[in-house]
Amino acid sequence: QVQLVESGGGLVQSGGSLRLSCAASGFTLSRAIMSWFSQAPGKERELVATMAISSGITTYANRVKGRFTISRDNAKNTVYLQMDGLIPEDTAVYYCSANLLGTGRYWGQGTQVTVSS
Repeated sequence: QVQLVESGGGLVQSGGSLRLSCAASGFTLSRAIMSWFSQAPGKERELVATMAISSGITTYANRVKGRFTISRDNAKNTVYLQMDGLIPEDTAVYYCSANLLGTGRYWGQGTQVTVSS
């Protein structure tokens, strides 16, 4: 079955960096549109970044453009979110998501990112 396992979250000071990983299993990464979402306390889940794995086309939320980068390692079936220039407003639980054509959307369990000022 489809499984997504995030890792790499933690506590970092403002201006710092973190790299989140999403290890995927149960499907071929190249068949998916992979995304990262964030959900801050009391707020709705929001899209952060998306990559169509087969084409490599990426899109980013305006608030993270130039600071975050989504990438993938097909051999490891893993997607990454490199987060640089972190600010306190980035504090949230970050979720990996896979959108599989004809199957639906799947979610990981989330990883907490906390940015201190």
